[in-house]
Amino acid sequence: MNKDTIEGNWKQLKGKVKEQWGKLTDDDFDVIAGKRDQLLGRIQERHGISRDEAEKQVSEWETRDGREPSALWFERV
Repeated sequence: MNKDTIEGNWKQLKGKVKEQWGKLTDDDFDVIAGKRDQLLGRIQERHGISRDEAEKQVSEWETRDGREPSALWFERV
């Protein structure tokens, strides 16, 4: 999967991320920028949940609607 494809996928999915985790701000999305670890941290902060809970939610979200997790992230830690 090349960087352009991942970048395009991420731009399309931002709206779905906002639907799932509504407390994330546009500034958060600038920091996240397609990085899974950053998304986890921002979800923890904004929603006041544990790292394990954030991981669970993101893992479930990644595979929802037939998504391919490897196509979502620039960096996956």
